Amino acid sequence: MAAVMATATTGHKSIPLTVPSAKQTRWSPIRRCVYRREASPLFHGAVGSNRADWQSACAILSSKAATVSQQPPQHHDAGGDAGHHLGPVVNDHDSYSAATAGLDVVPVQLPQPLTIADLSPAPKHGFQLRVAYQGVPGAYSEAAAAKAYPNCEAIPCDQFEVAFQAVEFWVADRAVLPVENSLGGSIHRNYDLLLRHRVHIVGEVQLPVHLCLLALPGVLKEELTRVMSHPQALSECEHTLTALGLNVARDAFDDTAGAAEYVVANGLQDTAAIASARAAELYGLEVLADGIQDDQGNMTRFVMLAREPVVPRADRPFKTSIVFVARHREGTSVLSKVLLAFAIRDIVLTKIESRPNRQRPIRMEDEAGGGGGGVAGTAKHFEYVFYVDFQASLAEPRAQNALAEVKEFTSFLRVLGSYPMDMTPT
Repeated sequence: MAAVMATATTGHKSIPLTVPSAKQTRWSPIRRCVYRREASPLFHGAVGSNRADWQSACAILSSKAATVSQQPPQHHDAGGDAGHHLGPVVNDHDSYSAATAGLDVVPVQLPQPLTIADLSPAPKHGFQLRVAYQGVPGAYSEAAAAKAYPNCEAIPCDQFEVAFQAVEFWVADRAVLPVENSLGGSIHRNYDLLLRHRVHIVGEVQLPVHLCLLALPGVLKEELTRVMSHPQALSECEHTLTALGLNVARDAFDDTAGAAEYVVANGLQDTAAIASARAAELYGLEVLADGIQDDQGNMTRFVMLAREPVVPRADRPFKTSIVFVARHREGTSVLSKVLLAFAIRDIVLTKIESRPNRQRPIRMEDEAGGGGGGVAGTAKHFEYVFYVDFQASLAEPRAQNALAEVKEFTSFLRVLGSYPMDMTPT
């Protein structure tokens, strides 16, 4: 196997980067990735707010090595089970079109072979792990990474998919990403990416979310005409904003801390950001209102992702996450059979989520007219992928038997992870 070594030179420093070659993986290199800069007080080796280095690194990672870019990609049949469509399609474009989208190609050195150190096992749990998260420093995902892996090296990523790719391509050892919030509900994008990428859930962490209204120093609430933040954060404080008399435009941003950084970078006197108190401290903003979430018990659940699964155990509380597709003609009726398979074994379900089956979103079925003069026609049924979390370890026979029964009703079944539950006090 070989890797492409590149060096990004910025106004601050040079950053060595390693891009996997086509022989290392069947998927494309990371289109946009991470940036590093000054140390953060929360992490050893963490990064701060300037995106200059980040953008340079992204340009390098978006370009392909000459030996790779000359080869057209191999396209795979779009049919088959939903579980076979796991290649990273970035922003709904295939890897070849993304690589040839007219980006400025940065000169790179000749490919160098990987060493044993490059492929060595990750460090022990919680000890100098490289942990990817979506957002910029000050984001709640950064705080979740700190709670999950104290003293880790935090790697911010501009998109959720980049964090998945960072783990797959050995840029990071772990990723910590949100999957649901007690007010805003599920983060659907990450559920879709869990199916697309070959990573495993190895743990979970629950983080209280304390939202603040931030603005430039000297700006009053009455002067605001716009509020920006991540869509999830906007939904979590919708009623409070109205109660504060802020009938202003609400703009979505990539992440909460990124919105705070944007307000400062552009000197927006009429715009506020919804983010954490730490973001206010990092970017020099004032807190106009504290604790503006609609529910003071607001909580977000994050999952920890790795390349290899953890070994299930039966001596502590475990949770298992699965995804499945119903057999042909079963449709959503399979849910009652799945529920029964767990219920008769006293297994508690903590989550059921459905997402459109992108491989086969609609099922056509011919139906004859009834004896009462009904008209024959073709019925259209939506097809779904189902995600289920349940409280049991795969080391327990009851969980194994339940999954064996569920498999009888499904055309595709995959275990996303069997991992320890977060039992820490919030």
